[in-house]
Amino acid sequence: MEDVLTLITMIVLLLLAFHGFGKCSSDLYSRSDFPEGFVFGAGISAYQWEGAVDEDGRKPSVWDTFLHCRKMDNGDIACDGYHKYKEDVQLMAETGLHTFRFSISWSRLISNGRGSINPKGLQFYKNFIQELVKHGIEPHVTLHHYDFPQYLEDDYGGWTNRKIIKDFTAYADVCFREFGNHVKFWTTINEANIFTIGGYNDGNSPPGRCSFPGRNCTLGNSSTETYIVGHNLLLAHASVSRLYKQKYKDIQGGSVGFSLFAMNFTPSTNSKDDEIATKRANDFYLGWMLEPLIYGDYPDVMKRTIGSRLPVFSKEESEQVKGSSDFIGVIHYLTALVTNIDINPSLSGIPDFNSDMGESINILSMRSVVSPWAMEGILEYIKQSYGNPPVYILENGKTMNQDLELQQKDTPRIEYLDAYIGAVLKAVRNGSDTRGYFVWSFMDLYELLNGYKSSFGLYSVNFSDPHRKRSPKLSAHWYSGFLKGKPTFLGSQGITQLHSNFSSSR
Repeated sequence: MEDVLTLITMIVLLLLAFHGFGKCSSDLYSRSDFPEGFVFGAGISAYQWEGAVDEDGRKPSVWDTFLHCRKMDNGDIACDGYHKYKEDVQLMAETGLHTFRFSISWSRLISNGRGSINPKGLQFYKNFIQELVKHGIEPHVTLHHYDFPQYLEDDYGGWTNRKIIKDFTAYADVCFREFGNHVKFWTTINEANIFTIGGYNDGNSPPGRCSFPGRNCTLGNSSTETYIVGHNLLLAHASVSRLYKQKYKDIQGGSVGFSLFAMNFTPSTNSKDDEIATKRANDFYLGWMLEPLIYGDYPDVMKRTIGSRLPVFSKEESEQVKGSSDFIGVIHYLTALVTNIDINPSLSGIPDFNSDMGESINILSMRSVVSPWAMEGILEYIKQSYGNPPVYILENGKTMNQDLELQQKDTPRIEYLDAYIGAVLKAVRNGSDTRGYFVWSFMDLYELLNGYKSSFGLYSVNFSDPHRKRSPKLSAHWYSGFLKGKPTFLGSQGITQLHSNFSSSR
């Protein structure tokens, strides 16, 4: 398999090089143009990849419940990574990944979210991590990727209750103790802002709490829970970070970060009102959690607008949250145009996150819009506004229709990755302390909002095949070549001819 992959990669790169005249020489770059220590990888998450939802002691997460109650596509089997992880690690090694990002299923490791460890779940993650390390791949682990245990949601309301801070810290303690000798990069919460907005304001993602009629939300209060949960996530992160520094950092030498979904906001006009509205959108989406992490408190505009509905940090809590993140994880797919509006009444009749923000946001389609300048803009904004903290791009990629994916027709993905990795390089050259880039996703997965209708993978997965056969797409060969030091030649004519040349080489 490795010989075949190498042969096809060479053919693809030769074709790209031959047609390289379509790209300006100033845009050409290679892996060696990035600073020493800059890492490239790809990622998956537990629920989207593992499957085996009721095997070996795993109990339901809120993601299981959310999907089954709504009779939606689900991750019961997904990629069957729980059984096929050795095969997948082999593919990662052949691709040339430096590092691999994945999440741990809390309810697989500790079935009820607290109490005794599930020995089979523990062994699975030990085996998986050891397999990665054996192949020279650095594990980058996320502790919470939407899928916290349903038991804790039923017991005390999950993230709406401060009790979860203690349970999450105890869960992290198990992970640090059991896996920390091999894991040096930990992300506590995946895209904390969107997890909170989707799960507790809009109700369109797990655990599906909101105040909006017609959204299948039986519980929730969008006016208050969004901010309560965001607050508890920050306090839980700070608690875990403090634990690591006090108990593990000197021995293990790792780092603990926090990740956010970052949209690039652009004023829809040149008016002063739209410029102010754009600043406000950045404060609500990024500043909401970045300002406490960097400066110890929420943005002034949020405190003025939300008032008593926004929780207040005590002096001790502020000191604990401030500086608690060794790096910021950035997840980026979207750019949006912002228009100021005087009144944005909530659909539920009570104020919520969207009405509090008070702007009209037109999100440009992630299918049709390729705007690498947006990636560069986000990294520059974080550098300028938040003291240039260390950043890892934990997710970035292009979604395509699944029916095309099985035929490996993903040249638009190559164009996308080439443009966005180039934008990261420009940001780094302009002083951004960005230290890594992870393609989302390594293979086709169950996707939260679209199920199996579309996917982001470098490798296709045949979900109608009981064996979930994996096959490299053209983008896997391109990324592999880049990781192995080949320059990125993407001529306008060459990229359109890759399908037929690739097919004839197989």
